[in-house]
Order: sequence, then structure tokens, then C-alpha cells
Amino acid sequence: MAVYQIVFSPTGGVRKAAGFFMASFCPESVYINLTERSEEVFSFRQEDICIVAVPSYGGRVPAIAVSRLQRMNGNGARAILLAVYGNRAYEDTLAELQDTLTDSGFSCIAAIAAVAEHSIMRQFAAGRPDRQDEKELAMFAEAIRRRMEAGTLSGCPDLPGNRPYREYGGVPMKPQAGEGCSRCGICAKECPVGAIDMADPSKTDAKSCISCMRCLSVCPQGARRVNKALLAVGGMKLKKACSGYKKNELFLP
Repeated sequence: MAVYQIVFSPTGGVRKAAGFFMASFCPESVYINLTERSEEVFSFRQEDICIVAVPSYGGRVPAIAVSRLQRMNGNGARAILLAVYGNRAYEDTLAELQDTLTDSGFSCIAAIAAVAEHSIMRQFAAGRPDRQDEKELAMFAEAIRRRMEAGTLSGCPDLPGNRPYREYGGVPMKPQAGEGCSRCGICAKECPVGAIDMADPSKTDAKSCISCMRCLSVCPQGARRVNKALLAVGGMKLKKACSGYKKNELFLP
């Protein structure tokens, strides 16, 4: 048996939440980075355990993460789902992730919805996952592990979400390179969808860009920016929905 972390985490929030869970569930695991552009096809065994962690983009699983998960061969491996959202709502994310993994041959046995700092409007859920989240995710990990060891964790949990899933049209905030861009190419190399020109990193294909903000998080010069006016408007629109303290949730069958 092997334990795998399968993670799509452009700005690090998802990976941090998954790391808190894994620290209590199983400190040693194989990390599969879904954020990287790769054509590698992964196959698992029935006795394997896979923790699959993704962000919620507008209440959905990012399309690029779905396509990469669809290339995997679950072969009956047990999957623990982790949907991480920026203090608004995760809506159909867990349902879509469950359907995607089931279609790829995984057996979904548990799921978690966790909160992390919003990847675009960083003022929402700032600093999360924090120490309290760490404790809660550790408790969830222990609860799942105990049920697995007792042999009482089987079948798919009843997860919230709608089918058909809500429509997601993306967001208009597309990062662009500023005057400080040194054209080092790190952002182009790290972009999950290849939306940044390798030959001229100051150019971004707005149609391909998924607004994941990875380029901002990896730029050593801090030279990439999102339009401040759009950020202000977006913050005002999300203020009510993102207010208050959202809790992490555990779903077991």
C-alpha cells in the first residue's frame, strides 16, 4: 500500500491545507503535483490511498485539474477528497470532484471542505489555514484513519452539490507583467495552462489564463499585477458573501 497526495495548488493554500491533514494522517507520502504541466499518466492499486486536493473556482473544480485527473487510472484506490475555498462557498466542487474521481476508477470514501486565504482577494480569510484550522484538519485525519483501521469506512459519502454543476465563466482579472519584469521566464514555466509566452513573458494569453494567480506567487521580482480597479470592484462584490468565519467540514459515509 502507498499513500499519495494529488494536489492542484497554484498559490499554495491548497497544499498548506493538505499538508496539515497529512501531518496527522500519514507523514510519509508520494506527492503528485497537478499544478505542473505534464503528460505523465498515473496508475494506482486498489490498496493505495489518495488524498486529492483542489481549490474551488467559482464553486467548481478547475477545468485543468479535472482534465489531469481524468487521465489517471484509479483501479479501485481509495480517495479522500479535499476542496479548499476562499471563505465564500464551495458549492458543486466536492460533487464534481467525486464524479471525476469515480469516473477515473477511484473509490471515494471521505471528503473535506477547508478554508484558505482567497487567492485573488487576499483580504478574505487572510492567514488561513491557521492554527485552529490545523487542529481541525488533524482531527478530521484522525477520525478518517480510525474508521479505516476499524474497517467501518466504506461506500461514498453523501456530498453537497448540484448536478448539473453551476456554470463557471471565469473571472476578468488577468495578471499582467509590469515594468519590473526581468523576463526571467519563471512565470511562463510555472503557469499551469501555459498562458504566458515563454519567449516574451510580458505577454499573457487572456483567453487561456484561468486567473489562478500562480504567476504572482512565483515571480521573484513581484512584477506581475492584477488591475487595481478590478480588484477593488471584485472585493466589494464578494464582501458580503465572504464575511464571517467559515468552518471546515468533514463528510463520512
